[in-house]
Amino acid sequence: MSVGSSLTAVGFWVGSLLPFVYLPVFATGIDSASRLLLFVGFIALNVVALVVGHDYPETRSQ
Repeated sequence: MSVGSSLTAVGFWVGSLLPFVYLPVFATGIDSASRLLLFVGFIALNVVALVVGHDYPETRSQ
């Protein structure tokens, strides 16, 4: 497995599982600037991870 394919796999799985991490932040409420920044940071990280993991082979139809 090359570095590129490893990075793609990590990006795919981080992008897929990260919503489970930021969902509690959203559910408990965004009542301060730091929580808003945390939530926006999680969403930005999620978007980057999904873009990086977009070409993961397991997601392509055979």
